[in-house]
This record gives sequence, structure tokens and C-alpha cells, in this order.
Amino acid sequence: MKRLFAAAIALPLLMGAAQPPRDAAAAEAAAPSALDLYAAGKYDSAIAAGVAQNSAQGFVIAARATLAAEQMRDAPCLDCLRQAEGFARRAIAADPSVPEGHVYLAVTLGYEARIVGVVQVRMKGYAEEAKRELDKALALDPGNAWALAALAGWNIEIVHHGGTLMAKLLYGASVDEGMSDFAKAFSAQPDNLVLRFQEALTLSGFDLDGYRGTIEDALRRAADGNPVTAYDRVVRGRAASLLKLLRAHNDGTLLVQVRKYQGYPD
Repeated sequence: MKRLFAAAIALPLLMGAAQPPRDAAAAEAAAPSALDLYAAGKYDSAIAAGVAQNSAQGFVIAARATLAAEQMRDAPCLDCLRQAEGFARRAIAADPSVPEGHVYLAVTLGYEARIVGVVQVRMKGYAEEAKRELDKALALDPGNAWALAALAGWNIEIVHHGGTLMAKLLYGASVDEGMSDFAKAFSAQPDNLVLRFQEALTLSGFDLDGYRGTIEDALRRAADGNPVTAYDRVVRGRAASLLKLLRAHNDGTLLVQVRKYQGYPD
């Protein structure tokens, strides 16, 4: 969403110094930032560094790194997601004008909803809160590609689980709105391979046969994309694997993998 799980970050080349830093200020300047650590895939260190900043941007990085680490697990971790939710809420409390805090909160709630079940989702208003947070993010930054992609997924998931009529009546959600939001996200960041992968996962879980051509195109773009972060490299590999399954019409195995990558429990 900037920055759903892995934004397009320019990772500086970190070179070893010929001599030790002369003072504390020099040592601090030479140390990798929380963002550098995230981009390098050092998620635990990125979380610690982000929290140490004690700022909205620091908590955003902590949330982002926690989500990325959770995505590397073999099974979904509700406690991990709730930790990411806590970081996102701290980012919003520190500065509600930072859109990424709202995006990460919405995304985290979406992943939690896949674990806790329909009853809790409805009782606690996960869908409604996620939508409010995405609306806040887009009010702050209308061209935010990560927020747009998250809203696209929200629309399609609501239809998937509630049906076309109920989705429209209760939430104002529709597949057409979702596809429009994906198009806007890609217009803002056409080379973002993670967003392409998210579209492929969303549509595969919704209607693999109906959107096979769009899914194949999204997976191809993700598999051919230029990874900038460690998370990007993982996503590119996953996209290539799913693309191979899709082209072989091995739909059963593909859908098992899609469900895993979407964060559903077995």
C-alpha cells in the first residue's frame, strides 16, 4: 500500500568503512535505517529500529516488516497480525495524516478476518473498519497505489463472500469497482510487481476460470518484474510458480497455493 507489503524502495549500497567511525554521530549515520533493514529482508531488526524511532513513519515500517515476516511463515499467525495491527494503530495515533498507517491497519484487519471467521468478522465490524481506513488513506493521498489496490481487493472479497446483491446493498461493493481500483493502482505504479501479484491472488480466489486471462497477465508481469526489496524477490518467485501451474492447467494445486498466500488457515 505506499505500501502494502513491499514498496518500490531504492536500497542504498551499504559499503564497509575503511576505518571505524570516529564518534557516535558518525556511527549513527553509518548504520542502516529501519527502511534499509526492511528492504534487505531483516524484518526483526527493521521492527526494532522502527519502534525505536517512536514516530508515525517508524511504526509504519514496524507494521510493514511484521506483515512481511508473517507472509514468510508456513501457516498464518494471528498474534503476529495483531502485533502489526498494534503498530499501525500507533502510527495513526502518532500522526493520522500519514496515509500508510491507515493502509496497513486496513490490510492487517483483512488478514485477521481470514483467520477469526465470519461470526467475529461481522460482530467486530472488520469490513466496515477496513473500508473507513482505506477511505481515510485515499482522502489524504488519492493516488496512493497501495490503498487503491487494497480497496480493489476489499470490493472483490466482499462480493466473493457475500454475493453480488448483498455486497452492493450492505457495503456498496462490486467487482466492477474493484477492477477499476486495480486499474487506478497500476496507472499510479505500473511496474509494481507486488500489486500485480495481489491482483492475481484476488481474482484467482474469486473466479479462476472467469478471469484466467487477466490472472495470467498479472502473474506474468509479476514474474518478469524488477525486484527492489527482499520481499519483492519472494513475490516474484511465487508469481513464477503460480504462472507455471496456471499454464499447465494444474488448477487444484494453484488454488491451494493461492489460499495459502492469501493467509487462510488450512
